[in-house]
Amino acid sequence: MHITGSCHCRNITFALDWNPEPTEIPARACTCSFCTRHGNVWTANPAGSLRIAIKDPARVSMYAFGTQVARFHVCATCGVVPVVTSEIDGKRYAVVNVNTFENVDPALLRHTSATFDGETEQERLARQKRNWIGNVSYEGTTP
Repeated sequence: MHITGSCHCRNITFALDWNPEPTEIPARACTCSFCTRHGNVWTANPAGSLRIAIKDPARVSMYAFGTQVARFHVCATCGVVPVVTSEIDGKRYAVVNVNTFENVDPALLRHTSATFDGETEQERLARQKRNWIGNVSYEGTTP
């Protein structure tokens, strides 16, 4: 399945190739204060591939908090966070916000909540390597 998504003003866009074809897509609402306040709901397919495109990198704010492991790509124009990346052992991993999907039937989304309180940095990195999209590239300029 080819899934596209973007921030509201389309400064940050992505294309996610989800293989094999999903019968459902996990949609995890992280309970941290940042995700809760922004209404972010994340998904990833470790077997998928993700291409991120940014029209104007000067209009993207990279926000990291807590363990400073994940970088939230916040559009400085519209405020939407469509993607989060993490660099682990020289490789880029990512999750995408299902609320930014453009061509997915909402009935495919299986909503759950996720709490990562108490995770050590090593546990967090291991989880991201295991569960996040590991084939991530940027079109054009990398922020």
